Amino acid sequence: MKDINQRLSEIKDKISDKSFRENKGLGNEIGFYIFDYNPEDEIKVREHVKTLKREMKRDSNIKIKEFDLYEVMLEVLEEKGYLQKNFEMEKKSDSQRVFKATERTLRLTSQGKDNKIVQYIVDNTADDEIVFLTGVGKVWPIIRSHTVLNNLHKAVENVPVVLFFPGTYDGQTLILFDEIKDDNYYRAFKLVDKY
Repeated sequence: MKDINQRLSEIKDKISDKSFRENKGLGNEIGFYIFDYNPEDEIKVREHVKTLKREMKRDSNIKIKEFDLYEVMLEVLEEKGYLQKNFEMEKKSDSQRVFKATERTLRLTSQGKDNKIVQYIVDNTADDEIVFLTGVGKVWPIIRSHTVLNNLHKAVENVPVVLFFPGTYDGQTLILFDEIKDDNYYRAFKLVDKY
């Protein structure tokens, strides 16, 4: 089994490959990838993503657009005028009620332009960029990674997308924190194998 440092070092070569950037997977599938990792390695992964973005821009002019799902959620709620309302609701209600209200506000189960998170990503991504999705663990249980990926599949076709996932992806199932089974998701490729 490769350690996290070995796996992180392989990302640069993968995303530098012309066929990766042209978004041509096996059988011309849409280029969605998952980099799964031990949740204990979260800080290493975050730091590597920052470094990789700088290196790619400097060395090869490849543009990586990172979307921290937690930060995106906060920004969308702020834009819609709901962030302060959520804080007030949390003082009076339990977390589950706040989560449900946030899900409705963001229209997370909707497709296309109705889904505020997906639309934010679409609106802020250029055709020559690679999308990195981070912050999966920070935003759970409000936003589920399989929901974002499923809805992005229908909205983003021209750019490769890499989800950094703190847990395990076996090619079909996402297991967040190696404890919480999300839902089956089978359209993504593993970016770098653990073995």
